[in-house]
Amino acid sequence: MKINIELECTPEEARRAVGLPDLTPIHDRYVAMMMETMQGQIAPEMRDAMIRAWQPMGEAGMSFWKGLFDRGTTGGTSGS
Repeated sequence: MKINIELECTPEEARRAVGLPDLTPIHDRYVAMMMETMQGQIAPEMRDAMIRAWQPMGEAGMSFWKGLFDRGTTGGTSGS
C-alpha cells in the first residue's frame, strides 16, 4: 500500500510546521556582513581572520586552499 500526501506551503510555513527556529535575523546580519566585506568596508586583516575562522582544519585548511589556488593560477607548474 502506498500513500502520497502533497502539501503546498511556503518555506516559512514548512519551517514553522516542523518547529524549526526563525533564523531570519541571523541570516540578514550574515548577508549584511558579507556585503560590507565585498564593498571593502572591512580591513583586510579582519577579512583574513573571518576566513580563517570559517575554514575547516584551521591553518592546514588555509595552506591547502592557498596551494590549490597557487597551482591554479600558475598553470600547475611549480618552481622546480
